[in-house]
Amino acid sequence: MAGKVGFIGLGTMGGPMAANLAKGNVPLVVFDVSAAACHGRGEARRRDGRRLAGRPSRGRSACSSRRCPTTTSCARTYLGPNGVAEGGAAGLVTCDCSTVSPEATLEVAAGLARRSIVHMDTPMLGSQPQAVSGEIFFIVGGDRARLDTIKPYLDLMGRLPHVRRASASGNRVKLLHNGLAAVTATAVAETVATCVQSGVDPYVFYDVVKNGGGMAFGTYFDRRVKRMLDGDFSPTFMAELMLKDARLALDLARAAKVPAPILEETTRTYEDAVAGGWGKEDFSAVTHVIEKRIGRKVSKPK
Repeated sequence: MAGKVGFIGLGTMGGPMAANLAKGNVPLVVFDVSAAACHGRGEARRRDGRRLAGRPSRGRSACSSRRCPTTTSCARTYLGPNGVAEGGAAGLVTCDCSTVSPEATLEVAAGLARRSIVHMDTPMLGSQPQAVSGEIFFIVGGDRARLDTIKPYLDLMGRLPHVRRASASGNRVKLLHNGLAAVTATAVAETVATCVQSGVDPYVFYDVVKNGGGMAFGTYFDRRVKRMLDGDFSPTFMAELMLKDARLALDLARAAKVPAPILEETTRTYEDAVAGGWGKEDFSAVTHVIEKRIGRKVSKPK
């Protein structure tokens, strides 16, 4: 592996991902806008072998990874004052694990290329438990010749990087995935609400779908329905972030001139979830919108 790695963003996902790099004895310079996340920003301070940078541009590294919540913060972190472009040396390879628009990735890649920095989009599948266990699935877009440079680090944080050649292709695959996940979550919420409203025992319904061998069973159903019925909406991926991704997926469909009425309605339902005050809960909290529409809870009282 190459030398020092800069890591920007130490939140729910980024924190454990950086920790897994540190466990792999990778020399790290880390940064986060939150002082609490950094446990102090001074460069002289250390935590778990990770050196703390005072601003993004101080992480001058052989390879730089980052994760930010919005398209705007993505562009600013790379191309803004004290950003990666300003501080990064020629030959730096950057990996963006964020879920942002393809246009944002292309803008960042072009801006960094002017500084002889190679930008790879490396969005992820998985949530906080997979970040902790090191089982994140990476989707890589960009210069395939640079895969050998970044793969050792991705292997410490996750598994099975799926590589596409064109810049922003990883972003497009991730948005397609999360748009489908948002639709699935909304459809499951509607189905469970119908189940409860029609007098069917929802736990029986769960067992039938899970064990009956039919086509309705899937990962989301398995991981979320019993939690929903038990009233557990603690977040591994927040509803407000799913709203952001659903909007980006809808933008992608519109740009491709594909009518997407189901995704449009899903996005509106997530907008209602965030407006209703459930944005910080798990994205399965879209269930609360359906509950409000039918005037009763689907989960059992606590």
